[in-house]
Amino acid sequence: MMKKLLLVTAAVAALGACTPREERTATGAVIGAGAGALIGGAATGRAGGALAGAAIGGAGGAIIGNATSPDQICYGRDEWGRRVRYAC
Repeated sequence: MMKKLLLVTAAVAALGACTPREERTATGAVIGAGAGALIGGAATGRAGGALAGAAIGGAGGAIIGNATSPDQICYGRDEWGRRVRYAC
């Protein structure tokens, strides 16, 4: 049951992500939620502990996944023809 849930969640997260940053955020959330559910369930022995662990782990994983995403740098020209860098 848990494996099916994780696979479905991962598939939905992968389809919903458009940019590399969003993909890393979604992947971090899925991994964090899975790990949190396992740890919360093992620590408490209850479904409520697993749900709380999944919520906390998912939020933490999303934050970490987003923070570790490398920024994309694009180059362009300003109005004077100078080369400038900007975030894409």
